Amino acid sequence: MKTIFYPANERGTSDHGWLKANFSFSFAGYYHPDKVHFGALRVLNDDIIAGGTGFGTHPHDNMEIITIPISGALEHKDSMGNIGVIHAGEVQVMSAGTGVEHSEYNHSKTEAANTLQIWLFPKFKNIAPRYDQRDFKDKFKLNEFTTLVTGDKNVDALWINQDATFSIGEFEAGKSTTYEIKNAGNGAYIFVLDGSIKIGDQVLNKKDALGVYDSTSITIDTQVNSRILIIDVPMLQ
Repeated sequence: MKTIFYPANERGTSDHGWLKANFSFSFAGYYHPDKVHFGALRVLNDDIIAGGTGFGTHPHDNMEIITIPISGALEHKDSMGNIGVIHAGEVQVMSAGTGVEHSEYNHSKTEAANTLQIWLFPKFKNIAPRYDQRDFKDKFKLNEFTTLVTGDKNVDALWINQDATFSIGEFEAGKSTTYEIKNAGNGAYIFVLDGSIKIGDQVLNKKDALGVYDSTSITIDTQVNSRILIIDVPMLQ
């Protein structure tokens, strides 16, 4: 098993007043030669968006975009005609494909929203753009991982155009769980949403991450009650 540690306090940052962002990988004005991507995972932005503000209409193409609200809600509108609101406990996916424009605004006029915006390189380029979202609140079970997103259409989850799997779980202190890599050759990016965990000799605290590859499974030990996101992705050359 090979690992890359990504400490929370070494992420790139940006403060626009209305938007406070943390960049796990090079993005916008932040560039780090060792933090461009982890396999197919290109972007993981931890955004805090002030009430009544958001991202105006802007384009994307040939990227798989996954939005996970941590707290609050976002209003979404796109050039495919989709209009809606996504709340914490829900997940949104968008295959930009040949090209799409969209906007995202904080649904609240007064309260900040915290969201994760995640981009993956696609498996196939120039597909027809598509959008989907789903509420997972009734699927979550304590001390288990729930599959949110997958490239396997036979799995009960949101589908994306990549051989990747997103799983989330909340675990009590003192639990040991083993995560099995979903596709041969994939790696896993383990992101601690809250709490403290240990993988091998590496301790990860809130918003720390560990990239793991050349392994078929990962054992995770929780130090305290913890919430964990795992992004299982192809390790691109």
